[in-house]
Amino acid sequence: MTRCLLVPGRGIPLAGHWSRLWVESHPDYRWAPEPPGPPYIATERVAALHEALGADDEPAILIAHSAGCLTVASWASRHVGPVRAALLVTPPYLDPDWTPGPGEPDDDVVDEIPRRPLPFPSILVASRTDTYATFAQFQQYARDWGAELFDAGNVGHLDSASGYGPWPEGERLVESLAAR
Repeated sequence: MTRCLLVPGRGIPLAGHWSRLWVESHPDYRWAPEPPGPPYIATERVAALHEALGADDEPAILIAHSAGCLTVASWASRHVGPVRAALLVTPPYLDPDWTPGPGEPDDDVVDEIPRRPLPFPSILVASRTDTYATFAQFQQYARDWGAELFDAGNVGHLDSASGYGPWPEGERLVESLAAR
């Protein structure tokens, strides 16, 4: 048996968001952590993921959306644990020299985005119309993390604002990771 841990992004997914629907419809899916919403405090998110993974020896598939992908990469650069694979959905691109400008949230983002292969198989879901990353930036993350790139097409940030809701293609990707 493999458990599935959903690693939320910066915001709180709306009731119809695919990640909420998955948690509601799959008894073996859990949040790691329950979506706290902004601000995104990287050290707290990484610690919460580490605690969730350490709570059970059962292997986990991590399902991360947006900033949750950065949480997974940061966790993997510092820890080991029972991770079988990861689905990384539309990670935002952070320029290494970025600092918040006037009026931008100064969340405690990951101080440095790890740029080395993850120690477990992963699929990175890329969008051609995401406002937080270009397709080329998704490709770079996939190369850096050793992830298989999945071109989802013109899906925005693959969130409720982009029309997702149910996302059966994503569920098939999780199934493919579980079968490996």
